[in-house]
Amino acid sequence: MPGRGTVLLGGLAGLLAAAAAVLSSRGVAALLEGVTDPLLAVANRAVDAAPRPVKELAIETFGAADKPVLIGGVIGTVALLAVVAGALGVRRPAVAIGAFLVLTGLAAAAAVTDRAASAGLGLRLLPVLVLVVVGLVLLVTMLRALGAPVGALAGALSGDRAATGSATNGDRLSGGRPSGGRPSGGRPSGGRPSGGRPSRRTFLLAAAAAGGLAVAGAAVSRAYGGLAATASRAGIRLPRPVEPAPPVPAGVAVGVPGVTPHLTSNADFYRVDTALQVPDVPVDGWRLRVHGMVENELDLSFDDLLERGLVERRITLTCVSNPVGGDLMGNALWLGVPVHQLLAEAGVVDGADAVRSTSADDWTCGTPLAVLADPGRGALVAVGMNGEPLPVEHGFPARLVTPGLYGYVSATKWLVDLEVTRFADFTAYWTSRGYDAEAPIKTSSRIDVPRSFARVRPGTTPVAGVAWAQATGIARVEVRVDGGAWNEATLGAEDGLDTWRQWVWQWEATPGNHRLEVRATDADGRTQTGARAPIAPNGSTGWDSVTVLVT
Repeated sequence: MPGRGTVLLGGLAGLLAAAAAVLSSRGVAALLEGVTDPLLAVANRAVDAAPRPVKELAIETFGAADKPVLIGGVIGTVALLAVVAGALGVRRPAVAIGAFLVLTGLAAAAAVTDRAASAGLGLRLLPVLVLVVVGLVLLVTMLRALGAPVGALAGALSGDRAATGSATNGDRLSGGRPSGGRPSGGRPSGGRPSGGRPSRRTFLLAAAAAGGLAVAGAAVSRAYGGLAATASRAGIRLPRPVEPAPPVPAGVAVGVPGVTPHLTSNADFYRVDTALQVPDVPVDGWRLRVHGMVENELDLSFDDLLERGLVERRITLTCVSNPVGGDLMGNALWLGVPVHQLLAEAGVVDGADAVRSTSADDWTCGTPLAVLADPGRGALVAVGMNGEPLPVEHGFPARLVTPGLYGYVSATKWLVDLEVTRFADFTAYWTSRGYDAEAPIKTSSRIDVPRSFARVRPGTTPVAGVAWAQATGIARVEVRVDGGAWNEATLGAEDGLDTWRQWVWQWEATPGNHRLEVRATDADGRTQTGARAPIAPNGSTGWDSVTVLVT
């Protein structure tokens, strides 16, 4: 019976084989266009299959780190299963090999059906083939080196002509005599036809090979993953807009340190999407198709968009997953082609009420046609963000930007398709998971200063933050202390209806613990509700509040 040390080495063998297999397959996938590596394909399937409350909890708990956490969870699960399989394989290699084949079969199914992959079936399966061959050869070789009864399969996979093999004294992981003699247990060397003698040298060589393949695969994946889009973006020179945005008005900032800046940098702009691997979409070969219930189908290249005359708009985007007081929103200067112009050129026919937009990774979104076709709403097919081409993670080469609607119905990244249709004829990604088909952004506000549980001094203390009611505008913000009377705040200058607005109220703070609450009223006179509602099905509601200690 194998000792504890041998079982632990079996677990290490499983881990090394899995690492080499997974990272090698990632490296191969990075070299192929339109292919998702098996690990990410499994993670993508987990994202698509996760119940809505699980997704909401992940976004609320981890925010922008939800994707690394998910991928880390998948990696941790694979690593644990690999260790267990390897440890079991020392005694029962058929169990380890069977478990490996089942897992790779699941990975193959995920890779073949992955919605983010666009390559043919053969290319999609190539990383899976690498996963199977590398993992199986290394696992069987290392288990055999530990003395596991892997039989003839070991010889076939390792290329050894004698599956039972032999080892010199210097090669053995445990006791025994040289080939031709008798092992320490007293049984002739030919008495283990299904296994072979433990070999330290073989195990170390296989472990070194596994480590080398893992490092090489990781290096290739890092060097080539997303390279095409990054290189393509670096060569883009955006034209000047034919309709520049007006200057930012003086006084938009209330001058309180800690308040969210009026414009959000690209690096700080929130990112919430389902893409665990950002689509690698260079402008060469990229097309935008406008079709469906139209008289004239459009098929546009990136250059076609740039030549149409671009306009600038400052627009605040908000994610439906933003909780009360959350930060899943940002305000940027967008450059793009007005969507209403594309729809007018295509010629929308009677009966349509929606536009189904699709991303390069096959994610779908449904937007009311009336919003996109309205010149006054200012929806864009955006190609620029804050004075530069769209960052790859924010939708390069083009994305949809629609004021006044939550992102899941208005802000498709890596945009490749606009289909004029009817809501009754399709179900978009998030609406199939219980969210409303139409989701206007709700009037909301947030306290940025002071932070919750902050200590402040008695006397005049600024309470400040931002409020938003895209497509309508903010008319008033009020703050109250400990459930008392509402006090009107001073608003920063308005930079259009589609951007958030800073506000500040000077509070005469008195010693003790106090609870501050904020609410906003839009330009149509609708005051933000204090009733708490969850994120689903159309965005959270409630007044943001903070508790502070005045001392």
